[in-house]
Amino acid sequence: MSMTNDTRAPDGRSGVLAVGARRLAWTIEGEGPPILVPGSALYYPRVLSPALRRRHRLVFLDHRGFAPLSEGAAEEPVDLDRIVADIEAMRAEIGVERAMILGHSGHAYMALAYAARHPERISGVVLVAAGPSHAPAHMAMAERRWAELVAPARKARFEADMAGLADAIARDPDRRFVALCLALRARMWADPGFDAAPLWEGVRTDMRVVDALWGEAFAAIDTAAHLRAIPAPILLVLGAHDYAVAPPETWEPYRGHARDLEVRVLEGSGHTPMLEEPEAFDAVLQAWARRVGTAR
Repeated sequence: MSMTNDTRAPDGRSGVLAVGARRLAWTIEGEGPPILVPGSALYYPRVLSPALRRRHRLVFLDHRGFAPLSEGAAEEPVDLDRIVADIEAMRAEIGVERAMILGHSGHAYMALAYAARHPERISGVVLVAAGPSHAPAHMAMAERRWAELVAPARKARFEADMAGLADAIARDPDRRFVALCLALRARMWADPGFDAAPLWEGVRTDMRVVDALWGEAFAAIDTAAHLRAIPAPILLVLGAHDYAVAPPETWEPYRGHARDLEVRVLEGSGHTPMLEEPEAFDAVLQAWARRVGTAR
């Protein structure tokens, strides 16, 4: 496994788009055909490889879950449609006419929804480390896989980490999402002891948005309908040791809804294959991009 915790500040072009009472940051790094990367413009530059920046212009975009409301501002309802509209506003602001879009974990649903709503802007879709949804049936399959296949030592690490979660949340309730991600390391990383804390350094969260998306929107998403609405080719990259989302076989019923869906499972990865196996991830991405005609 080739993996580092690189928390250097991005050195590319950056800016901020004011959307209502929020300021959504964006950062551009690299050269080549553009890839939109929704999520956190601070977190995601830390997990995608320098080599990928030599082949693609990576456009990192905040969403509202990582851009808390201005102090004293009124709460705004946030759903997946609002996130899609924000991505489109940021794309237009930056001036990217057409691009691939890469969504990791919950952000895969943002990428899927954006590509379905704005197919004219998307040349290819890359979904990483996501099940078909967070619906109870899919999450139950993740739990069954964890119960039946995982070694006792990994389960013991998980129990020990979860025992400290309540105290971590009590110390900083606004970072509950980050605390949970760190406590889930035995389910999220091929190395169950990996310390992901440096990746989250400086990342702020709005838990009202996170709860609305991860707790509601991603459970209700109609993945089949979104796949049918996307004419662009789709690449799905999963980690063999990802026990946080529904297992790879849950995607089988959805294959027929996509015009062109390629699935790859990386054997040495968990929930973040682009950091855990950067060479393998980049090779899969580039081979797919050449096949579908989106490579430089």
